[in-house]
Amino acid sequence: MKFEKYHISEDIKHNLAKLGFKRPTDIQFKSIPSILKGEDVLAIAQTGTGKTAAFAIPLIDKIHREKSSKRDIGIKGLVMVPTRELATQIGEVFTSIAKHTKVKTFALIGGVEQDAQLKKLQEGIDILITTPGRMFDLIHQGYINLERVDTLVLDEADHMLDLGFIKDIQYVKKMLTRKHQTLFFSATINPEIKKLAFSQVKSTAIRIQISPDDPVSANVSHAVMFVEMDDKRFFLESFIKENPESKIIIFVRTRVRAERVAKAMGRVAIPSITIHGEKDQGERSDAMKKFKEGVCQILIATDVSARGIDIPDVNYVINYDLPEKAENYVHRVGRTGRGVNKGIALSFCSEDEKELLGEIQQFLNKEIEVIKLGKKDYARTLDIAKKNNETDVHALIADNEEWLKTKKRKPAGKK
Repeated sequence: MKFEKYHISEDIKHNLAKLGFKRPTDIQFKSIPSILKGEDVLAIAQTGTGKTAAFAIPLIDKIHREKSSKRDIGIKGLVMVPTRELATQIGEVFTSIAKHTKVKTFALIGGVEQDAQLKKLQEGIDILITTPGRMFDLIHQGYINLERVDTLVLDEADHMLDLGFIKDIQYVKKMLTRKHQTLFFSATINPEIKKLAFSQVKSTAIRIQISPDDPVSANVSHAVMFVEMDDKRFFLESFIKENPESKIIIFVRTRVRAERVAKAMGRVAIPSITIHGEKDQGERSDAMKKFKEGVCQILIATDVSARGIDIPDVNYVINYDLPEKAENYVHRVGRTGRGVNKGIALSFCSEDEKELLGEIQQFLNKEIEVIKLGKKDYARTLDIAKKNNETDVHALIADNEEWLKTKKRKPAGKK
């Protein structure tokens, strides 16, 4: 069934056609009718399969039909997400789908001056996409009123609940004085988090699970290569130089690692940009813009961005360091192979990371394909890389010491 056959606004159909949306994905096909009926929905689907549009289309359509004009009637839809990057990304999707309709959308994030945000709120909006921190701040200041909200959406619901936002969610639900619809969307969810999610929806909620046996999209080919920690930079250099036109996201464990890997690539004339929790919002937004527009083809990121990058033409994801949480593997590799596109993800696994690899494979309920390197091939890669640059012994030692420290304890603070 094509979108043109759906009972939704002609303006929305026109916008979807311009965006290249012809037929609904599985998660969209199963979610949209239930949401339009006003039912609570708990949906789990692989990352990159169109979850945002699955709730954006019906939410925009419902509000568009309710309004007689573009005049302000108060916030009707509230979309809560865990990160600023994700809020911005979802805001862009909502804006593009709501174009030329009566629906006004706005993405609210922290880390930036609030004056411009207050002006936008005072002009009137229908759908608010937001992170909890800034929203609660503006609620307490009296700038946000949720009494007219009749649809609450939690995107990346597992991460929201896992981060301890359950009390914030319960607080928000108490503020929603109207009978309301609750929608939970996520790519991964464990039994404990699922129980929490079920406690926040009606007993009649529609439960949708797409491809539960494999949380990684079929569009993503993923494999692992066993590489010693001190050699990873050489294999990364080799991979990038073998794929000079490709757009690549490289995931590392900490912000310190992100900057060190960027410097190492800089020494061999490979430009890159970094994004992590230590950077202010302006720097993070600028990095995303440059990567999205192709100003720089290499983005080095921590898990702060594992759920906030929706760029359709990312060719490769490299796990320079394996993630410490198994479910983050799914979100990382899901940055490629989005929509109908195909993508490839490659992980570098050192001897010290084999336990993490085992946890990831247990989470996936299957083994990850291994790219086997013979001793000659391994040595050849190192020889070529070392001929092209002078090894920074001090950097190698510092990298190894930093890895040993984080092995002994889980990293605290920002990622």
